[in-house]
Amino acid sequence: MKTLTATSSRLLASLFMLVLLFTAACGGKEGTVESVNQLYGTDSKTWKTDKEMDASGDKMKQTDAMEDQRVTFYANGQYNMMSGAQTMNGKYTFDQGAKTIMMMPEGGAQSSTFSVVTLTDDKLTLKGTDGSELRLEKE
Repeated sequence: MKTLTATSSRLLASLFMLVLLFTAACGGKEGTVESVNQLYGTDSKTWKTDKEMDASGDKMKQTDAMEDQRVTFYANGQYNMMSGAQTMNGKYTFDQGAKTIMMMPEGGAQSSTFSVVTLTDDKLTLKGTDGSELRLEKE
């Protein structure tokens, strides 16, 4: 059996570290749900639509209105959604443990609850009860 020399050991360790760093950098954080602060930043954070997927996972064609859609979450539990000339305000509740967000529009009798698939500093993926996904990115 051959023993490794000090140079071979260092080379092998360096190669191992390179593979680990590459894997960490390329793996992304898809599927990671970080703290609620990632949702609204310091005081507020605006998210814009990146892509929308239907329940079967197929990418949906974005209309101009969908591409212009923005949602801003505020630290005080309020949100504002803008799409073209239309604006909707309301309140939200984020449940870290259950990985859900409930949004209740002002004057609305019915709330919407979404599963939070990904929540990082610059990515937010929400999944509807029908299985469709809305992928947002930090503006």
